[in-house]
Amino acid sequence: MTDPTRDLLPEGLEDRLPQSAAAAARIERAALEAMDAWGYDRVRPPLVEFEKSMAARMHGFATRQMFRFVDPKSLRMLALRSDMTVQVGRIAATSLAGRPRPLRLCYAGQVARIAGDQLDPRREALQLGAELIGSDTAPAAGEILELAIAALEAIGASGISVDFALPDLVDTLAAEEFPLDAEQVAAVRRELDAKDAGALKDAGGASYLPLLYAAGPFEEAIAKLAQIDASGALTSRIDGLRKIAERVAGRARLTLDPSERHGFEYKSWFGFTIYAEGVRGTLGRGGTYRIGGTDEPATGFSLYPEELVEAVGASEPRAKALFLPLGHDRAAASKLRAEGWRTIAALSETDDAKALGCSHRLAGGAAVKL
Repeated sequence: MTDPTRDLLPEGLEDRLPQSAAAAARIERAALEAMDAWGYDRVRPPLVEFEKSMAARMHGFATRQMFRFVDPKSLRMLALRSDMTVQVGRIAATSLAGRPRPLRLCYAGQVARIAGDQLDPRREALQLGAELIGSDTAPAAGEILELAIAALEAIGASGISVDFALPDLVDTLAAEEFPLDAEQVAAVRRELDAKDAGALKDAGGASYLPLLYAAGPFEEAIAKLAQIDASGALTSRIDGLRKIAERVAGRARLTLDPSERHGFEYKSWFGFTIYAEGVRGTLGRGGTYRIGGTDEPATGFSLYPEELVEAVGASEPRAKALFLPLGHDRAAASKLRAEGWRTIAALSETDDAKALGCSHRLAGGAAVKL
């Protein structure tokens, strides 16, 4: 008796069939070409590393999301990467430690996690991104955001929206403008994340209530935030946000939610989330942070274009294919391949050019439309 479950894949994993695989390959290639054009060099870290090394490189990195197993060679715990950003940080801190700063690196590869969530059940995904290492300035953050938008435009995203955040906002205000003790800081962060005005007041964060309403279209929200900042504790951040926004004006819809922290657990003063029209959920995130172990400042972004692949996969155009009949002119076929043609050679007299997806046939040394 045949086992009906024999060929099932684990939950959250899937095969990419030809058109979807072609869309994913095109998207990865286009994004990397866009990043290369901006002077970002590609690095390719390994799929598996020592767990301890990966976990130590970035504060807030969730090792519980990684597949882990024991290395039979070293008997140390290994981990299958769930985020490539930490690996790029390790490369910058070790192999490329002597390179001049700022250091510009980009990457693309598959990542895996133990479990998906309700909004995104996938356990394997393509991650694309870039890191600008050694600079913690508004111009660096502006370059990274502009590059993220350029990469999205290159892979075919449209109707791009960017939501700005200030991940260390509570810490900054608690140290000066609206003082809080350590226990209150954690509580205020939690209630701001929950957008719960009553609980925020009960936690001793009444002074932070205006932050709940300083969100929305960028120009309106940044003006409200400036009014809240009476003592000027946020002046440099507000000025930085305005300079970053100027760089991408007209290329994306900009909003601001200053107290948003979801997805920015290890970011420092600046974070952003990217969305695109027709694509469900978040396309990517970025911002400023410090590399664990060296405390070197960096700014970067990661894109997860799986939803975009799904959106365009069914309509991904197939390259023109040229049917090569039995006994065809091999030199002519080689010449046409060099010109960009995709060829499919007959293996028997019964092979049908149209059934095999061909649009042309080699005849007389040239491509003839079927």
